[in-house]
Amino acid sequence: MSDNPNNKRFQKVLTEGIVTTSEIWVDTKTGVNYFFHQSGYAGGLTPLLDPDGKPVVTPVDGEG
Repeated sequence: MSDNPNNKRFQKVLTEGIVTTSEIWVDTKTGVNYFFHQSGYAGGLTPLLDPDGKPVVTPVDGEG
């Protein structure tokens, strides 16, 4: 993930929706993917899991 602009810790890689939104964020240090969902004033964040229940991890370059 060396193409991370501004060297921010979290990078948004997907956004769907306008009023009710779903997003996927990647931790650029660990590679762990997170799912964020917002509807109105409520929202939640959780690690994104694969079919085996393990966190989805995007490979990261070096030490970030």
